[in-house]
Amino acid sequence: MLSEFKKYLSEYLGLPDEEIQSILSSAIPRKLRRNELLLQAGDVCRHKVFIVSGILRTYSIGVNGNEHIVQFSSEKEWTLDIESYDLEIPSIVNIAAVEPTEAVLWKKNDFNALLASLPLLKKYSEQLISRKIYENRQRLLTAISATPEEKYDDFIRNNPHLIARLPLHMIAAYLGISLKTLTRIRHAQLYR
Repeated sequence: MLSEFKKYLSEYLGLPDEEIQSILSSAIPRKLRRNELLLQAGDVCRHKVFIVSGILRTYSIGVNGNEHIVQFSSEKEWTLDIESYDLEIPSIVNIAAVEPTEAVLWKKNDFNALLASLPLLKKYSEQLISRKIYENRQRLLTAISATPEEKYDDFIRNNPHLIARLPLHMIAAYLGISLKTLTRIRHAQLYR
C-alpha cells in the first residue's frame, strides 16, 4: 500500500526520496471493509486521507432517513471533512468505504509539519484545494440548474471510472434524484 503511495508522490510531485520518506514516516496505513466508516458524523475529522485503492463516499443522512452523498473519492484522490478538520468541530457527514479500500492517513499536526517543511508538498496541496473548489462550484451549479438527465450526463462525463463500480442507488443519492428517475434515464439512453 505504501509503495503505491510512494509511486504517486514520485510521479505527481517529483519529490526526492528523502522527502518521500519524510512523508511516509508519519503515514498511517488503513484498510476498510465495504461500508466501514472512516469518519462518523458527530466525531471530529482528525486525518487527511489519501485513497490508494477503492472508493470512499462522503454523505449525510436526512431527517427522512435518506442518504445524501456529497462526494465520491477514489484511487489517487485525497479526502476529509475540511470544516471539521480545520475548525476541530464535530463533523456533519460520514465517510465510508463503498468497496474494500486501502488508504493512507496523516494526523493534522503531522501533516501541517510536512507542509511547513516541504514546499513542493505545500504547493501541490494548495493546487488540489483550488481544483476541489472549482469542482464543487461546478457541481453546485449543476445541482441547482440542470435537469436530471443533464446531471446524469455530467456525472458520466466527469466520473467514467466510477459508473460500473457504484450501486445505482448511490449514484441517485449523489445526483439528488430518485432511483426510479435514474433507472428511467438509463433506460431511455439505451434506446436512443
